[in-house]
Amino acid sequence: MALSELILLLLGLALLFAGAELLVRGASRLAAIVGISPLVIGLTVVAYGTSAPEMAVSIDAALSGQVDISLGNVIGSNIFNILFILGICAIIVPLQVAQQLVWLDVPLMIGASLLVFLMGLDATISRLDGIILFSGAIMYTVFAILQGRRESVEVEREYAGKFSGENNAGSWPVQVFYILLGLAMLVYGARWLVDGAVVIARLLGISDFVVGLTIVAAGTSLPEVATSVIASIRGERDIAVGNVVGSSIFNILAVLGLSSIVAPNGISVPPAALAFDIPVMIAVALACSPIFFTGHLIARWEGALFLAYYGAYATYLVLDAKGHDSLPAFNAVVLQFALPLTLVTLAVAYARHAAKARSPHS
Repeated sequence: MALSELILLLLGLALLFAGAELLVRGASRLAAIVGISPLVIGLTVVAYGTSAPEMAVSIDAALSGQVDISLGNVIGSNIFNILFILGICAIIVPLQVAQQLVWLDVPLMIGASLLVFLMGLDATISRLDGIILFSGAIMYTVFAILQGRRESVEVEREYAGKFSGENNAGSWPVQVFYILLGLAMLVYGARWLVDGAVVIARLLGISDFVVGLTIVAAGTSLPEVATSVIASIRGERDIAVGNVVGSSIFNILAVLGLSSIVAPNGISVPPAALAFDIPVMIAVALACSPIFFTGHLIARWEGALFLAYYGAYATYLVLDAKGHDSLPAFNAVVLQFALPLTLVTLAVAYARHAAKARSPHS
């Protein structure tokens, strides 16, 4: 039984990945055919398209009554996006973030994370809360399009290098077919992934919420991994970072918002999520501020730090789910050593940058 559900889960992941690829490819090429600029395609179609698996899984889970997976998927994906994906990308090549839109996107990501915490204080993300979140997604999309038209020539050239050839890919009916096929694969992939994850969680004795935070979140973030890593290798730094930040905002505003709307009784927020996981998501978003705003650089050591923190977070979830005896000692090491060391390191880096900025020779 466990083997068959594991196969179902892996097939679901494969369908999600392939479906997202077809959806992004078809949508970006269709947008190019009708004359939408490469920059706007990158900021909207691609960033949102790579979040399509999160949307499919969360909505399917909400409709089938597995609301803990919906919430866990969003929180876990955002933590995974920042700590794991940006960490990997920065280790491959230090990310010099030139796109000024990031100055606005990062505060918005922090604000959206805080809003989820406030909405969850009554233990539910209600349908009204979902409408507010989803309305924010619409406004953010319109703003991103308008702001994208004012980007620098350098950023325009970077996105054009990635997407300007899309309009040579055939007629629009072919792209519409790709979009519909990708959506169908997303729907079935999401259903198989959720069904397999729920059975495996019950066999292992862990909650749906923890499965959403780990297996489902990492699986649905595979398109973001592929997009950002490939962009980093090619030197397309704004695409690598913009995809992660844009997808994180989309996860909260659109994925969680729409899931709360379609769920019969909204999305329930477990006490553990309010006490630990949502604060971690907020802290991860806040961690981007000194790194993004201090010289617009994510250095290799900062990427390694992000990866180490994701490893610590995943370890905590596993130990906590199994009620392991070493959990208190693990918490003590993280709280009393790792976190203070990180704060000191970031403070030193910021002080060096401030001193360099004030120096007449800089």
